[in-house]
Amino acid sequence: MAKVLVTGANRGIGFSLCKLLKSRGDEVIATCRRSTADLLQLGVEVMDGVDVTSDKSINLLAEKLRGQMLDLLVNNAGVLTDESLRELDFAAIQRQMETNAYGPLRVTHKLLPNLKGGAKVALITSRMGSIADNTSGGMYGYRMSKAALNAAGKSLAYDLKPRGIAVAILHPGYVSTEMTGGHGTVRPEESARDLLKRVEELTVESTGTFWHANGQILPW
Repeated sequence: MAKVLVTGANRGIGFSLCKLLKSRGDEVIATCRRSTADLLQLGVEVMDGVDVTSDKSINLLAEKLRGQMLDLLVNNAGVLTDESLRELDFAAIQRQMETNAYGPLRVTHKLLPNLKGGAKVALITSRMGSIADNTSGGMYGYRMSKAALNAAGKSLAYDLKPRGIAVAILHPGYVSTEMTGGHGTVRPEESARDLLKRVEELTVESTGTFWHANGQILPW
């Protein structure tokens, strides 16, 4: 049985990850800003009021978790808005940077004392953070924030390798969630299953790789 913490656990991919982890017998800590009845009914430990953009909030989370060791940290919390060059909303872009890029780094940094030797860190990113794969432009905040997250993940992979901690940088697929307005080609349950397969396969030798949930290695 592994002990796992998942951020952004109240809906979509995060909720499906918690549900699947719980079903296979893992001990799950589900963090979110606002809990839901469905999450509370899973039988996992729910910590709400957790905002990955807030130092105060993550410091409090770290204090609550003092002395608890994690086998897996899943940085899943994220936001998406659509900006075009014609209509740039810099406040929205900044919000995405704070949540999607700085948030996972903040959480990982604060919870370093909780990561066992040999633990794993999963960053739920997007292939929209790939510069080589950008063939349509737009989506400035989301693309920029996920590219920054990918860069942070690569550095974390090198810095944590001496402790035997491996980092997976994972694109979940085009998942039909509230974030995507219900559009997508993959259900959250399917994405969660494939994401956990990639985590299970992760080693310190493959740390820092940018994967699609289906196992494909993605370009930077």
